[in-house]
Amino acid sequence: MKWVTLRELLAFDEGGVLRLLLAPSGQDVRLEGVIIGDEGPERSCAGRIVLATGLTIQEAARRDAAAVVVRGGDVPEDVLSTADEYGIALLARSEWADWDDVATLLRSAIAYAEAGRGDRMADAMEGGGLAALASVVAEFTGGSITIEDTQFRVLAHSATGPEADELRRSTILSGKVPDWRVEELRRSGLLRSLWSSDEVIHRPADGDTPERLIIAIRSGREMLGSIWAAADGRTLTANAASALSRAAEVAVPYLLQHRLRESAARRREEHALRGLLSGDGEMSAHAWSLGLSPDVRCAVVVAEYDGLPGAAAERVMGALALQAASSRGTARVLRESARVVALLPLGDGDERDVLALARELDALAASTQGAGPVWVGAGAVVPTPLLASASRAEAGLVVRVLRERGGLEDGRRHATAGELRPALDVLRVLDAVRPVWEHGSGPIHELVRTDQEAGGELVRSIAAYLEATGDVATAAKRLVLHPNTLRYRLRRARERFGVDLDDPDTRLMMSLVVRLVGRP
Repeated sequence: MKWVTLRELLAFDEGGVLRLLLAPSGQDVRLEGVIIGDEGPERSCAGRIVLATGLTIQEAARRDAAAVVVRGGDVPEDVLSTADEYGIALLARSEWADWDDVATLLRSAIAYAEAGRGDRMADAMEGGGLAALASVVAEFTGGSITIEDTQFRVLAHSATGPEADELRRSTILSGKVPDWRVEELRRSGLLRSLWSSDEVIHRPADGDTPERLIIAIRSGREMLGSIWAAADGRTLTANAASALSRAAEVAVPYLLQHRLRESAARRREEHALRGLLSGDGEMSAHAWSLGLSPDVRCAVVVAEYDGLPGAAAERVMGALALQAASSRGTARVLRESARVVALLPLGDGDERDVLALARELDALAASTQGAGPVWVGAGAVVPTPLLASASRAEAGLVVRVLRERGGLEDGRRHATAGELRPALDVLRVLDAVRPVWEHGSGPIHELVRTDQEAGGELVRSIAAYLEATGDVATAAKRLVLHPNTLRYRLRRARERFGVDLDDPDTRLMMSLVVRLVGRP
């Protein structure tokens, strides 16, 4: 039977997906599988860890569950006391993780624990991880070992002797297989064979390159990495191939753990970045998670796609996210379907770097064929990442202004908050006024409602009159009307609806309303 103790699970969880709240029966309780919520009426949960996605603590206890995982955040006292009363271990899911993360972690931990029991190779490397596995496999095969992930990064290696070839030395020193070598393996067809085969692949010695054995590490059909055994000045053992096959099996949970660790780090950073940009949660903790000093200056740049979704949109927004991340090594980038948000730490750098990034994204979007327009806004520089949400909000306002204007007069689709300050202030005022307008009533509401149903001619005429500061001739010219026609419409507004534009309060309210009704 496959199982893992609670202690082993917590040790395996290097990414911090779970948080132990209490363990009334100790941490050596066995967990023999995972139940996700209520997987059927009266199904036994004996010895299982239950993900509480619809099953109460009391019901899990009645079905003999060993542990329960609840959502993160503040866990109510009654939940804690109930778990304690029934002797059930209680864990909380981290806020940045989802239930799939938890289920994957639990199943990987069970596989990890199982791989370390009752096997000569597993026993020999007990508690040592991939580094110990590399050393043990080197002993079993007589070769020099490297264990790599799917990005050809070296996760572990055995001791390197003086007879090791230069390729192995450079790979271990850099922590990654050189790009030229990866391309060479791809051209030779070796990578295709490796990715598609479950067998050990043999490469005979060739010049200065020693004999090698390679095998893929898989979890089902999923490729996790590979193990390479090189005969550096020695002869590989007769059972080297079978030892390498077993090593690939033993390595699976370790590479799953590596993948979970990386995934957890990415998810945790994304959660922190979202919190920092939205002003949600503990700002200092978010900044710490992102490795940002609280006294570093920063600004936010937002790029929004303004076209139909599809392949072109995916292509251009993917390119913009890559550009923002790769051109500024310190930038933290968040991709949200039709939006890319970049938090740009400045340190002692020039604030012009913010405008430069906005300009780069605008130029890249404009050069992408078949894509709709992309509006790029840069928020003001703030003195600390703890105020990043303020810069993010301004960048969003800049994007709204650019979209409404159809860009700037010089053809640009990017701008900074400083360039559009009056327009941003007007947007803030209109956003504040909108709830008052939407929940109000009176003559102006009646005029706007009736006129919109009739096509909006009267509101457009009033808007032109107000924009011309009460100059009938100028407003009539813009509307391509005779001045008397405009005077008649203004008189109708007063006589039919009681809206007198000579009254200062009415004029102010009407000025705001004509801006509101033309905005989404």
